[in-house]
Amino acid sequence: MSDLSNWNQNKLKTFQIPIPVVTVQTAPFDDQRPGTSGLRRKTVVFEGRKNYLQNYIQSLLSSIDLRDRQGCTMVVGSDGRYFSRTVIEVIVQMAAASGIGRLVIGHNGLLSTPAVSCIIRKIKAIGGIILTASHNPGGPGGDFGIKFNVSNGGPSPDTVMERIHQVSRTLEEYAICPDLCIDLSCLGRQEFDLENKFKPFRVEIVDSVDVYLQLLRNIFDFNAIKSLLTGPDQLKIHIDAMNGVMGPYVRRILCDELGAPVNSAVNCVPLEDFGGSPPEPNLTYATTLVEAMKGGEFGFGAAFDADGDRYMILGENGFFVNPADSLAIMAANLSAIPYFRQHGTKGFARSMATSSALDRVAKAMKLALYETPTGWRYFGNLMDSGRCSLCGEESFGTGSDHIREKDGLWSVLVWLSIIATTKQGVEQIVREHWAKFGRNYYCRFDYEGLDPRAAFYLMKDLEAVISDKAFTNQRFAVGDHIYIVEKADNFEYIDPVDGSVARNQVSLGLICFPLVPKPD
Repeated sequence: MSDLSNWNQNKLKTFQIPIPVVTVQTAPFDDQRPGTSGLRRKTVVFEGRKNYLQNYIQSLLSSIDLRDRQGCTMVVGSDGRYFSRTVIEVIVQMAAASGIGRLVIGHNGLLSTPAVSCIIRKIKAIGGIILTASHNPGGPGGDFGIKFNVSNGGPSPDTVMERIHQVSRTLEEYAICPDLCIDLSCLGRQEFDLENKFKPFRVEIVDSVDVYLQLLRNIFDFNAIKSLLTGPDQLKIHIDAMNGVMGPYVRRILCDELGAPVNSAVNCVPLEDFGGSPPEPNLTYATTLVEAMKGGEFGFGAAFDADGDRYMILGENGFFVNPADSLAIMAANLSAIPYFRQHGTKGFARSMATSSALDRVAKAMKLALYETPTGWRYFGNLMDSGRCSLCGEESFGTGSDHIREKDGLWSVLVWLSIIATTKQGVEQIVREHWAKFGRNYYCRFDYEGLDPRAAFYLMKDLEAVISDKAFTNQRFAVGDHIYIVEKADNFEYIDPVDGSVARNQVSLGLICFPLVPKPD
């Protein structure tokens, strides 16, 4: 019996006419090296360039050792953006032809990135394919991405990405079952007999929320959160799913399970173009949430990106919680979460681009603090080795060792748990944290549509400046204050688990400007 049989209501469709496996000749592409978030391109590239999509899917599947691939289980999900259903159909057809034994796919193709990680770990799958370009625009003129998560539920390490790239450079053919069709709207198992295959190929369409919801039930005190959202002193919340994959999760978990009024959740219908705006949870693009919170009617607000792994928190009157502070405040209040009271806290980690607010908490709690390059896969190594319980990055991504991905809704439930425990509002929690640990200031600037050549030379010149030893301790006068460069570096990371080295991931390291009174 399948591990997921109770989620699928034991529905089974069997297709007994053997389906042929077809080999198609192709030619390699020279631009299919995956990055930190998989392979991202304009949608028109995947949709319009002949065999571009099929080549990459075959490269991904062939990068898995044949002995491991035969008969294995993989998970497939998407954030619902344009072209996802077509790509899922191709993945199914090619996975069957490549010897995969079973695919577990979210209902209507939808699974959040945290849910994919959760299911991979739950059923011990060999990995999962996530179709998302995160916060990037959707629609025919938008972006598309294909990301492969490995058996621990986390993003592919460098070695896996390099294998995919090497296969893509020499690929001459791909295998596919073009006559194999599935129904993504029908929960249950679908089995297919393939020519020259001894065992049937199985597809299981599962509820998108069930498995993830059960995990959250085992982490949080749902009764305490429900009392917060429904009791006599009810906290009024406003949640914006930004027309991404999180709509069904918000409705089911925050509204149905935890009692928040249905009208407290907006933009909960997943749309292929996310309603025409980038699904990016920040002050620039989550304007619906920002304007609603400014009115003072709601005490807590949150928004999620397209695939549900990133979030933004706002307090009453639109009080903004920057992601580095959010991470540090979570760390300082983990005792509010039953999961951490039971399992303890091992250590913390942050990306090098994130402010050192978390460092202050780690020092106070006498816990290890790891500074990593950008990329969630570095956190996975630390968590797998038992070194880290909580981690985050400056782009609104936070998570823990419950899965191996950043997790937006988990982060929101942490905040609601802290509010329920402290009986304080968002702004009061933040200001008391600053009073206790000190406040770190930092800025992140996002530049879009840059000329790559100009950007390259700008970063090259910047690297030359910070590499000059004279730059450290240099003083800059601004108004009535003098700022001193405390540290500038070209970040290098030696993984404490496997000894691998990451260099030059970003050219500018941490620059800290302590405030010094200007002499009279």
